[in-house]
Amino acid sequence: MTSDPNDPARLPPRPRPQLARRDLLRGGVWLTVGLGTAPLLAACGNGSSGQAANGGAPYELARPDRPVTLAIKDSNPPIADGLDPETGGTFNILNYADYMAPGVMKDFGKEHNVSVQVTPYNNYDEMLAKIRQPGESFDLVFPGPSVLSKMVYADLVQPLNHSYVPNLRNVWPEFQDPWYDRGAHYTVPYTIYGTGVMYRADRVSSVPEVGYDLLWDQQYSGKVYVLDDRQEAIAMSLLRNKITDDINTSNADDVKRATDSLIQLISLVKVKTDINAYSEVPEGTATVHQCWSGDVIAGQYYLPHGQTPEVLGYWRPQAASDYVIGSDNIAIPKSAKKPVLAHMLINDLLDNKIGLRNFGWNGYQPPLTKLSATYLTDQGYIPKNLANSVVLRSDFAKGLTFYEVSPSTEALWQTNWARFKAGA
Repeated sequence: MTSDPNDPARLPPRPRPQLARRDLLRGGVWLTVGLGTAPLLAACGNGSSGQAANGGAPYELARPDRPVTLAIKDSNPPIADGLDPETGGTFNILNYADYMAPGVMKDFGKEHNVSVQVTPYNNYDEMLAKIRQPGESFDLVFPGPSVLSKMVYADLVQPLNHSYVPNLRNVWPEFQDPWYDRGAHYTVPYTIYGTGVMYRADRVSSVPEVGYDLLWDQQYSGKVYVLDDRQEAIAMSLLRNKITDDINTSNADDVKRATDSLIQLISLVKVKTDINAYSEVPEGTATVHQCWSGDVIAGQYYLPHGQTPEVLGYWRPQAASDYVIGSDNIAIPKSAKKPVLAHMLINDLLDNKIGLRNFGWNGYQPPLTKLSATYLTDQGYIPKNLANSVVLRSDFAKGLTFYEVSPSTEALWQTNWARFKAGA
């Protein structure tokens, strides 16, 4: 990497438009891709016993301790080696809004003589609806582990040809062969994140050992927020209630207990729900906000004039085994009209310099080996007082993660989330 101090990849990110980070409401995904219908389940060729073993799904449900290799079908092969990249026209990306640096997209479009266009979505339901719409064609999409198997089963994404993606070697080894996609047949990693609590350090004088308790502290009433995400919010409440066996639990009593605790927040602190911690805490609208780690990193650029990052704080569980972590991935839709170019943009995003530039825009770190916590802090991207917002490899080795659950478990969580949202 260049040592030029004026290199844009080394400069601290500039303020940018509001991040439309994501609302990961995963409800209804089974029906969206047609996997909730009996005819399709029967057509998969698995016996009823196999479906029962997978919670009603017509394929194996991936787990960190039960990795899955997603099959490559003869009807949906990867593209051939050595093809020339497509040029001209529009390169269509289906992605969360403001989740890729405009400069990265502009430079890619200029290099390959294409106009890069982003169609945004706020949740997986919207993404699946858009990608399945007749006549639509997208060249990149960003699925997480909890929806990937559904998309492969429904032929919504195509296998990757690794000959076009040599920069895959730059990512953490565990993402070169992830538990949800062994062999990285369909995805490469895009960003990683952890879930904790962001707060105004100039208002919060003491942080309890269990930082989630800040959300239940009445002195911050009216300025307390939780993520507008049923998995994140309910899982946080499970952990606060010391229900730590499984943040994807199907135990109805545990989910109800966690949801009842969330409902307490409505009268106790007048809780609000959204995904805007990156702006609301720095600007002072929120004092305490459950958040994703990338929001903390981005938050320093939303501080009012004259304020420094020292007024921000981030709490995360000290033990990696108690930390909720996750990843977003990049895949190529089967409908892609420019699959060679899609592979090339994927390869660019896994380049250390381009990955750093992209991180400087969205605040969410790519799992690139070179971009360690020390490196990012030393380069001035992360203030030392917020260094704990960087996700470490040890976090992913031991942390808690969301994965695809059965339709009945998904319905259980949806029902309880609706109870909370009805009053919040």
